[in-house]
Amino acid sequence: MVSGKHNLLGMTLEELTSFSTSIGERPYRGEQLFAWLYDKNAATFAAMTDLGKLLRMRLEAAATLDGLRLVYRSASAHDGTTKFLFSLPTGEHIETVLIPPASSFHGAEAKAEDEQRRLTLCVSTQVGCPLECAFCATGTMGFVRNLTMGEIIDQVRQVRLLTGKKITNVVFMGMGEPMLNYANVVGGADILSAGMRIAARRITISTAGWVEGIRTMAEERRRNKLAISLHSAVDETRARLMPIARRYNLETLLSAVAFYFRKTKQRVTYEFILFDGVNDTPREIHALVKLARRIPCKLNIIPFHSIAFTGPTGFPASLRPSSRLEEIVDRLRTHNLTVMVRSSAGEDIEAACGQLVVTADRRGQPDRTTARRRHSHPITVLHKL
Repeated sequence: MVSGKHNLLGMTLEELTSFSTSIGERPYRGEQLFAWLYDKNAATFAAMTDLGKLLRMRLEAAATLDGLRLVYRSASAHDGTTKFLFSLPTGEHIETVLIPPASSFHGAEAKAEDEQRRLTLCVSTQVGCPLECAFCATGTMGFVRNLTMGEIIDQVRQVRLLTGKKITNVVFMGMGEPMLNYANVVGGADILSAGMRIAARRITISTAGWVEGIRTMAEERRRNKLAISLHSAVDETRARLMPIARRYNLETLLSAVAFYFRKTKQRVTYEFILFDGVNDTPREIHALVKLARRIPCKLNIIPFHSIAFTGPTGFPASLRPSSRLEEIVDRLRTHNLTVMVRSSAGEDIEAACGQLVVTADRRGQPDRTTARRRHSHPITVLHKL
């Protein structure tokens, strides 16, 4: 709350109904507020035109819509991908990426993919990330805090307001590990479906492999899609790339995936970046084929996007894209596996997979969330507040 006021952003229908009765209104006012916030995208109480003047005055006195503030947005000159830098009510910053149709995947095989035909928003769930994957810029920020449900939802609201466009798909693949903010992520997903009319099947929750979250999704029989950052089917290699693999080895992870499939009957998507000499060897690809055959799945092959701008050292600094990507994709397909190749949408504005990070030079002011300062880089500024 701000100055004793209730922030309505992120409240569920039940919470808005309870709030309405708490200020002396009838329960149906909760339904009206829910529609105005999430379906009609009202930015102020004054915009809620079917509420009486007295009620709007009462809302102004008792509540607030304390959301995100746009700092800037930048657009790719190549594919139209747009990246938004938002300031949170508590002062930290996050990035959110809007991916236009026909930009998610590369190649003719992807024509029928749902994301390829939709306007997709890549949403952040944490300020920073604690997992420190070797290939991800967000991990260099360290971890600051989880986003609230309101901050998660408001990324979608704000992009709709700023662009005037209908978001059809949401992927929780931005900054942070969604499963470490599980309640707010799935609660946000439910509001996206019930309030913003984005079907559950068009909402993807991604994880680096946090087993407890996968099992909880299975037990709840959630209809959202599940994507898992895999990046190697060999324990030692995966542990070098992703420290989370030291907590959950592949057998533990696959046991959770099998449980998920039994409960939901939905196949998972494995995300996989091919690194030169690391996970693109014959041994690695043989292990991947074997793993992919165990449980119904789809493979998304992601090009490696450089994070040299974060100043990596040691093993992360040595990572290079595999020159065998097309050869490996062809080989995987000969084993009757469903394989898609993600595009590098937004790479020219550092908005591609693995490149999201917020540091002082991007905002022009000191940032307590910054663990490592980035080098300055040119950016096309389309909007600045």
